[in-house]
Amino acid sequence: MEKRWTVMELVGWTANYLGEKGFHNPRLNAELLLAGTLGLKRLDLYLQHDRPLRPDEMAQFKPRLLRRAKREPLQYIDGTAAFRDLVLRVDARVLIPRPETERLVQAVLDWAEGRDGLTALDVGTGSGAIALALATEGPFANVVGVDVSADALEVARGNAREAAPDAAVEFRPGSLYQGVAGERFHVVVSNPPYVGENERAALDPEVRDWEPAGALFAGAGGLDVIRPLVNGAAAHLEPGGLLAMEIGVGQADAVRALVRATGAFAEPRVIADLAGRDRIVTAELRG
Repeated sequence: MEKRWTVMELVGWTANYLGEKGFHNPRLNAELLLAGTLGLKRLDLYLQHDRPLRPDEMAQFKPRLLRRAKREPLQYIDGTAAFRDLVLRVDARVLIPRPETERLVQAVLDWAEGRDGLTALDVGTGSGAIALALATEGPFANVVGVDVSADALEVARGNAREAAPDAAVEFRPGSLYQGVAGERFHVVVSNPPYVGENERAALDPEVRDWEPAGALFAGAGGLDVIRPLVNGAAAHLEPGGLLAMEIGVGQADAVRALVRATGAFAEPRVIADLAGRDRIVTAELRG
């Protein structure tokens, strides 16, 4: 007779299995995998610790475990990722939204507080996370998200329909500012590719092997997208408008220098992420 696993027995076995494969936090991974299979929160696993799992539940769990064992991100396995107040669909066509980018959104919302009728451009929108968060949380009359990837735009439009159907957001194809020729916005915001090619080998396999390379890597020093992003921003901002970008660790000085070199912006500001690392650069257009 096939063994009937209880919830905690399976969590323990899975944690050992993933630990032997070199996973960080193998028990957390085991709990999240099983909770997602059962449609429960992690705490609920402990409330049901001795419940035997049904054959159909085991049948759903096994392929999820095999996918995770290959280092596929849990968010891709679940098909969703939380971002601020939103739950977004994600898959290998888009980056997984991260807490650092939530901080970028907050920086824009802090700047926008007390204003109304604003417009924003999200360059490299990916899943649409930034655009949708601004449209649903801030005083924005219209938000445009652009991306060079048609696959990413398909994901973003789906997220708009499901997660924020009333949001004033539109998504357009184009690299950098190609989709908004002649238009100006109160905010230009971006989480651009900023990982240097020299950093590829050091990335976790979940990132390096699964997330879209075009949304991660930007040349030898990681600035190949940030440079034209900064240089083109003034032509697409209203006077006094805000440029806000997520950057890589160690890039703050170089990015501030790029902003200063345009001669178009007030002194750029650097904002740290929750770990205390310089992660966001903002600057207001003069005038």
